[in-house]
Order: sequence, then C-alpha cells, then structure tokens
Amino acid sequence: MRAAVARPAMPRLIFVEPGGARHQIDAPCGLSVMQVARMHDLGIEGTCDGSLACATCHVIVAPEDALRLGAASAEEEDMLDLAIGVRPTSRLGCQIVLTEELDGLTVHLPDGW
Repeated sequence: MRAAVARPAMPRLIFVEPGGARHQIDAPCGLSVMQVARMHDLGIEGTCDGSLACATCHVIVAPEDALRLGAASAEEEDMLDLAIGVRPTSRLGCQIVLTEELDGLTVHLPDGW
C-alpha cells in the first residue's frame, strides 16, 4: 500500500481591484501576497523584490482580516509612509506570508499605480 503524499496547503487569497473585480487564487503556503499577485499579473510591482526597500507592493487588507496578521514592523511602517493611498489596514504584500490560518484573506489593490 502506498503512503499518502502530503500536499502543500493551498490557502485561498482574494484580491479586489480598484474597480471591484475579484480574483480568488489558491496559492501554496510560504509565498507572499506580493509573489502571488505578481504570478497572476495583478498589477503589484514589487520593485525591491521583497527586501523592504520600496512600497510598490502596497495592499489594503480587508478590515475584518487585519487582526489575523501580526503587527507591521517598524521598517514596514517606514516604507508605507512612501505609499500612495495608505489606509489604516495598509500593509506591504511582501511582508504577508501565506499560512493555512490566512485562508480567505482579502486584500484590496490600491488605486494609483
């Protein structure tokens, strides 16, 4: 009898474009929101490739999901000061790493890219 092969967890991530279009994407744990958005051409630039040196992966986390994330680091807060359209639940997509606990996380893509 064959042993079951463990599949990587695939939490669902929901992206909402400024015009309201929604994209539900199942992505493996361990990827960042920025990486998933880039893989699916959703307009996230991520110029610094996740090294906390820009704010081009800025996303706005749905208020009901914001408490599911850990607090932003001081470095992330500093970079968010450079972002356009920052809101109270703004985060850098490179700093949100998918886990099973984040299944169903909804992020809004800001206007002004």
